[in-house]
Order: sequence, then structure tokens, then C-alpha cells
Amino acid sequence: MSDNLLLKVEILIQQNKFAEAEKILKNLLSEDSNNVHFLALLAEVNLQQDKFDSATSIINNAISLAPDHPHLFYIKARIAIQQDDYDNAEENIKQSIELDPFDADYFALLANLKLSRKQYDEALDFANKALEIDAENILGLNTRSSALLKLDKAEESFETIEGALREDPNNAYTHANYGWGLLEKGNHKKALVHFKESLKNDPNFHYAQAGMMEALKASNPIYKLFLQYSFWMSNMTAKYQWVFIIGFYAGIRVLRALANNNETLQPYLTPIIIALSLVAFSTWIMNPIGNLFLRFNTYGNLLLDKNEKASSNFVAASAGIFLVGVLLYFLFKEDKFLSLTFFGFAMMLPFSLMFSPSKYKNAFLIYAIIMAILGTLAIAVAFLTGVLFNLLSVIFAVGFIGFQWIANFLMIKENNK
Repeated sequence: MSDNLLLKVEILIQQNKFAEAEKILKNLLSEDSNNVHFLALLAEVNLQQDKFDSATSIINNAISLAPDHPHLFYIKARIAIQQDDYDNAEENIKQSIELDPFDADYFALLANLKLSRKQYDEALDFANKALEIDAENILGLNTRSSALLKLDKAEESFETIEGALREDPNNAYTHANYGWGLLEKGNHKKALVHFKESLKNDPNFHYAQAGMMEALKASNPIYKLFLQYSFWMSNMTAKYQWVFIIGFYAGIRVLRALANNNETLQPYLTPIIIALSLVAFSTWIMNPIGNLFLRFNTYGNLLLDKNEKASSNFVAASAGIFLVGVLLYFLFKEDKFLSLTFFGFAMMLPFSLMFSPSKYKNAFLIYAIIMAILGTLAIAVAFLTGVLFNLLSVIFAVGFIGFQWIANFLMIKENNK
């Protein structure tokens, strides 16, 4: 009887019917509560439903009953990855390998974990070990391809992932991964082909949907340049990202000091300073502006979620306020209209990131709301009193400058586990 039910559970898992599988497993465990296989499957279906606390509790129970079972630590590692606990994940997958050093899946997961942590040489080594055990391991092939790409070995990278497609031509993950690799190397047209193929096999695959959005936006040459910059930055570890950011801002300050102290150089340096400042600012707002234009694309509009649409709307509204402020200032020559100009310009930044993921839940959204309230009050004071630089406008300006550093800190932390 239990064998038939287990077969049914496996079929339900293959069909992504995890809730139904969970019910059967709970019934089986009510009769045999210490069955490690049942517990492992129950942890798996909870993991697939994003019930991470339940999955962790179940897998810990299973490990207490069978501490020498490598697959249990493999499941626990995957749960930890989904919770962004990479240290715990690495510890558990290494335990799996110690208990069974001949399972390709364990080495492939460790390789993928190293890839996520930007330890590209180690990722390649572990992916190669996985493929020594099983030359057809899909995660191993994909991770090897990605690691090679990050190590600037594009030709070998694409040869590897094409090998993965020969093994499984309909694998949604491989097609999406190939698309992202092509996108990173600037081939957005071919990337689109693979993202479409990925979504044909799994219409709800977020990794492919995100790639499709970026590939569509990359048809714009300016956005394509921004995307290349984004890949370049994201491939750095946190330390080097900070070196670049601080160096960039320090460089602008040095140029300003030179311009202020040397009237001869000022006409040459001022345009450079303005250009660099606009480039820095544009990197914050390029994504939501790209999303705004994507909304006029039949397919692109379907890919945007409600948060991405909302963010692009707020950035567009801020840009509108900025332009209205500029127009009114030139028409009436009154300083109070400059408060509208600065508010519209500044708010594009927090609105562009308001729904971005962060370890601190809703941190960007809360900051954006506070900035919007402060800025609105500062405008009201400027119009009522005629004082442009009032206390609230100064606080708003400090908040605008501070946001750039806080946002960099949170985003670098989010992208470096």
C-alpha cells in the first residue's frame, strides 16, 4: 500500500502538485513517524512550496534519526540557499560530500554555491568534479559554463552549455542560463531566442522572464551599455565594488576641486564633471525607465510585475515634476520653482529602487516614502515663505545624498552572500 502511495507522491512532485503530495506524506508519517525517506520527501515538498521553516524542522528531525544520510544534508543545504544563508548551505553540502564523495549532484550544488558567492575558480573546480562523476549532470554543465564565462573564457563556456542542450534540449534552466550568458556578452538577439525557448518549456520560470525583459530592453543602445556596466559591476566582489564606487566619487570631487582652484581648466573640467555625475545618476534610474518603455512593447508589458510598473510610473512622475519645475523657473524666474525641480530630480532615485529586494524588508520603500513626505513639506515651505533653503529642504538634500550610500551598501550586501 505504502509503495503505491509513494509512487503517487513521486508523480505528484513531477507534476508540481506539492500540496497534494504533502497530504499523502503526512498520512504516511502518521503511521510511521520515524521513516526517514518519508521525512526527506516531506521536507522536499515543503521546500518547493517555500515553507522554509517547516522544511528546516522536518529535515532536522530526519537528520537526528539518520545523521549518516548524505541526501538529508543536501536537502538542508538547498533550504539554506533559498533563505540566503550561504554559510550554512556550504557547511551542509560539504557534509553530504564527506558522507558520499561520489554523487555528482552534491559537487554540482557546491559549485553553484561558489558561483553565487563569486568564487569563480572554485566553482569551476567543483563543477569539473561533478562532471568527472557524471558527464551529463545538467547543473554541473550549467555551472561550469557560467564559471568559464565569468573567468572570461566565453568560447569554452558556450561549448559547455551547448553540450548541456544536447543532453537535454528542452531544459528551461539551460536555455535561460545560455540566454543570460549571451546577454552578458552583448548578443541580446540570440539571447531572446533562448529565453523564448525556456519560457516555452516553463512559462512561469522567473529566471527566464527576467532575462527576456533585459534582452528586450537591450534593443535600446543606451540601455545595452548600462546592462554591460551592470554585468561588469555584479561580477566584482563587494570589496572591489566599493573600491570602484568610492574611487568614482573621489575622482569627481578631485575634478571639482581642480576646477574651483584653476579658472583656466574650469571650462574643460566642468563638462566632464557634469557628464560623470549624470552617468552616475543614470545608473540608478535606467532600469525603471527601461521598464517604462517596455510597457509599450506587447510582450514586454506582460513580463512586468505590478511593482516594476509602479516604480516606473513613480520615476516617470518625478521626471515630469522636474521638467515642470524647470519650465516654470524659466517662465517666472522665481526660486521657489527650483524646489520642484530638485524634488523631481532627486525622487527619481529612491522611486527607482523602492521595491528592490533587501535583507531589511521594505527598507527602500520606507526610505522613499519618508523622502517624498520631507520633499513635499519642503516645497510647501518654499512656496509659503519664499525661502528655498529651509530646514526641511536641507534635510531632504542630506537624505538624497545619504540614500546613494545606503542604497549601495544594501545592494552590495544583497549581491554578495
